[in-house]
Amino acid sequence: MKYLKKRVRPDYKIALMAIGISLFGLVMITSASAVVAYENFKGTNDYYYLWHQAIALIIGVVAMIAFSNLDYRYFKKISLHLLIGTIILLIMVFLPGIGSEAKGAHRWLNLGLFPLQPSEVAKVTFLIYLCAWLESRREHIERMERSLIPFLIMLGVIAGLIIMQPDLGTLTVIILSSIAVFFAAGAPIWQFGSLAAILGGVFAVFVISSPYRIKRLLTFVNPSSETLGRSYHINQAFIAVGQGGLWGLGFGNSIQKMRYLPEPHTDSIFAIICEELGFLRSSVVILAYLYFFYLGVKISRQATDIFGRLLAIGIISSIMIQAFINIAAMIGLVPLTGVTLPFISYGGSSLVISFIQVGILLSISRQNNAIVE
Repeated sequence: MKYLKKRVRPDYKIALMAIGISLFGLVMITSASAVVAYENFKGTNDYYYLWHQAIALIIGVVAMIAFSNLDYRYFKKISLHLLIGTIILLIMVFLPGIGSEAKGAHRWLNLGLFPLQPSEVAKVTFLIYLCAWLESRREHIERMERSLIPFLIMLGVIAGLIIMQPDLGTLTVIILSSIAVFFAAGAPIWQFGSLAAILGGVFAVFVISSPYRIKRLLTFVNPSSETLGRSYHINQAFIAVGQGGLWGLGFGNSIQKMRYLPEPHTDSIFAIICEELGFLRSSVVILAYLYFFYLGVKISRQATDIFGRLLAIGIISSIMIQAFINIAAMIGLVPLTGVTLPFISYGGSSLVISFIQVGILLSISRQNNAIVE
């Protein structure tokens, strides 16, 4: 790895925001996972999820510091190797003895000390490769055969492997953040129309090819149609959000975490936040994400090269899109997809990868400040 030779302080505000949101996440995981931990460990380890998330947070912060001291431009040189390595990891989840299956999904690798979710890794490595590729194609970005078609092929390879797992939530984040980078690189608006039509058609075929997916879509359109069946999860989320009112039931007083709301400490943690803290205080969480987004966009605008600008906008878009999807799903604006709330939901792979992304943003910021000085 190539380290930055000149030690210049980056804009640490974005790191402090990430750590602050994560510490808040530890507090909420303590409350949201209390009943689940008690049932799973028979009262012998009520803070299991808290401690595991705290360990992931420490690893994440160390990784963030390490990546902040690396020259982000080095990743451009090894972008193809990173992409190939990620594709290998995505294939390995299907290998017996290495891949781990849970609820019919093949999303994790057993690495002994900790499980690894390759689709989380793909959120970073695919963006790095895409940004390096777009920088090299900037003079041909308006030619469909040199930009849009290769872009769709690359996206299709990653999408195919992730759909097989399946992990549609993470795939949605990868697709949307990739589109954001594609058009930040200067792709004309007519390509956006073509891209929307192609992806819309693929999505329609993908949905109608499976009765299960059709039912999921109908559940989103009319969640009150089957309160104890397919719509159970979203209806319990609505109850949690509604019970919170303006000021909430108080920390630790959630009713829905008493095994009514599925995944209260992972996918559904924002509903628990709303229930316990209320609308006004849960809005502060949204404001924190918006300020985080502002800091990321600021780093992108100040980037000294095209690769750094695209990479920063891709990273901040990825984090914010994931946050939006999670929060919007809890209030019924988008279908449930199973994505976690960045920095807050329980999940070691997601938390560590999020901090690596922040570390890369710090590296870009550090280089920006070095040029200014």
